Amino acid sequence: MLTGGAALYGLGLVLMAKTTDPVALQFTAGVMIGLGIAGSAMFLVLAAFARLLPEHLRTMSYGLGTAAGSLGQLLFAPIGISLLDNYGFETALLLIGIGLFAVPLLAIPLRGQPKVPAPGGPIRDQSIRQALGEAFGHRSYLLLTAGFFVCGFHVAFVTTHLPPYVVDKGLDPLWGALAIGLIGAFNIVGSLGAGYLSGIYPKRWVLSTIYFGRAIAYGLFALAPVTPWSVGLFSAAAGLLWLSTVPPTQALVGLMFGTRYMATLFGFVFLSHQIGAFIGVWLGGKVYDATGSYDIVWGLGVLLALAAGFVHLPIVERPVTRITDPA
Repeated sequence: MLTGGAALYGLGLVLMAKTTDPVALQFTAGVMIGLGIAGSAMFLVLAAFARLLPEHLRTMSYGLGTAAGSLGQLLFAPIGISLLDNYGFETALLLIGIGLFAVPLLAIPLRGQPKVPAPGGPIRDQSIRQALGEAFGHRSYLLLTAGFFVCGFHVAFVTTHLPPYVVDKGLDPLWGALAIGLIGAFNIVGSLGAGYLSGIYPKRWVLSTIYFGRAIAYGLFALAPVTPWSVGLFSAAAGLLWLSTVPPTQALVGLMFGTRYMATLFGFVFLSHQIGAFIGVWLGGKVYDATGSYDIVWGLGVLLALAAGFVHLPIVERPVTRITDPA
């Protein structure tokens, strides 16, 4: 799956470099790259970790995997800018696209099928339909999915609208770029910390703490004067609370349902995240166009963070109860 996704992603970038009309641009940059990103997404790597590693190492491996994604963002953002400045967009896209073809080699150690027995006792192997029916009938899974919607709203809104928000408040555009960089740097620490803490404390508590922390950080930033110091402090706090939601969320999916269909079940949780991301980006622009301010969306972000904090508290952290095979 990772090999196919990375190949589609790389091919989309290479063809995008030669695009000359809007329809081809939508197909390469939109369809091909979009499907390629989905097929080489971080949650697939984390699901592979769950298959390969014993249970006591999984939550920390989720933190390491998430942190590695942020490290790649930190490294490749300046590399991409340097390629654009020195060689132009066509060569930059071609080189980055060709670089993605290294992923199939890197994915080789992740091959294999799950060997850990599913929770709930020995049973006959589930079909994908049975697994989805079980998950969508499980209250804790639905709560987890709802909470991850809020994560997507926050992450996409801040990534897209924080730089123009900073400029709108009178700061140099450089501070917007630095803010995104700081978020990526502190996300490494936050992801590792969340992975470690999720192996010690109840995962629902870790998630609730992250979302309550976001409510405080977003609320204070929206109320405070926008200065280089406030932007830096907010970026550090947002980075610590950024994708630190991933390790406990992935761990809860594995704990409840086992590793057999972990990638599929977390894929639906991640779909909720992406729907929230779309709404966060769209609503931010819509509200700004209508009011000339982001204040309403910042306030909504605080309310959603509080709601997500409370939504995770009732989650039951135990394997689903299944009918065991009498044989």
